[in-house]
Amino acid sequence: MRSLVRLPKAHLHVHLEGAMRSATFAELAGRRGEQPRDVGGFTSFDEFMAVYRAAARLVRDGPRDDLLRLVREVVEDAAADGAVWIEPQVNPLTYEDEPDAALELLDAVIDEGRRTAARLGIGFGVVMYARRNADPAEAVETARLAARRAGDGVVSFGLAGDEARYASEPFAEAFDIARRAGLISAPHAGELAGPDSVRAALDVLGARRIAHGVRAVEDPALVARLAEEGIVLDVCPTSNVALGVVESLSAHPLPVLLRAGVRCTLNADDPLLFGPGLLEEYATARTAFALTDPQIAAIARTSVESSGAPRAMVEDAVARIDDWLDTPDTSDREATVPAQGPGRPSRS
Repeated sequence: MRSLVRLPKAHLHVHLEGAMRSATFAELAGRRGEQPRDVGGFTSFDEFMAVYRAAARLVRDGPRDDLLRLVREVVEDAAADGAVWIEPQVNPLTYEDEPDAALELLDAVIDEGRRTAARLGIGFGVVMYARRNADPAEAVETARLAARRAGDGVVSFGLAGDEARYASEPFAEAFDIARRAGLISAPHAGELAGPDSVRAALDVLGARRIAHGVRAVEDPALVARLAEEGIVLDVCPTSNVALGVVESLSAHPLPVLLRAGVRCTLNADDPLLFGPGLLEEYATARTAFALTDPQIAAIARTSVESSGAPRAMVEDAVARIDDWLDTPDTSDREATVPAQGPGRPSRS
């Protein structure tokens, strides 16, 4: 089998704090005299969010160096998984209330991400996300901050949180600001709510990429629309099973969506909590979904083409994906790397 680690790919749906290494999580908790929380075993989205917030608090309440370390390690892990581009999701207003201070923090994240990515020969951009459970006015402020760095580190604008409780309509103004600044609209939808959530992402927020989106499969007409309009779904299979969006990997709709012509990417969402990283999700696609190497290459190609990466980087990655596919099969350990349990081990 062809080496999955050598397949160029982009990581488009990963939350910065949720991608913390398990060893870093334990170290930061220990520094505060706390026992690290169990990062697995949650049975609801609310339980998941409680664990996420506990991990995020360790970084947000700590010195700036902890945040910069997190950025470095997330980029390093992406590169180790064969990513040529990474777009972690960040909201600086969860760190700093004052807009100028939040912008300064965002600049620090961008600078550290770019430095690390350059050292490793890959690219880095930020998805600025707004919070569904916050006042929509905060989303507008987040969009304005994102617009100030559009094309200079920020490449996409997202919306995270429980879409079953918080509709998309109140966030239309924020996404209008982001789109007018040239940012990719990439909200979460079609995870905790069904097809209507996906339609709202398209019609209200102007989505071109949708984080998750897998419940669109419940409406064949919507699936056909996604395929016709070239909308990209940034899919996270392990996350979907862990949160009960689907019953099992065998029931996951990714193969159905691909057969219908929907463009999809593979992503890890929150490796600290769900376990597998980007490479493991590609291995899952090969084993659990029985995807062929041409199908896997198409997913990787979609990931780089729909990213905010510079055109030259996209063209180079696509050429290398074609080269990967033209290379005869070779068996190696990365091609069948097993998924790890919750709390992804730190890389050496």
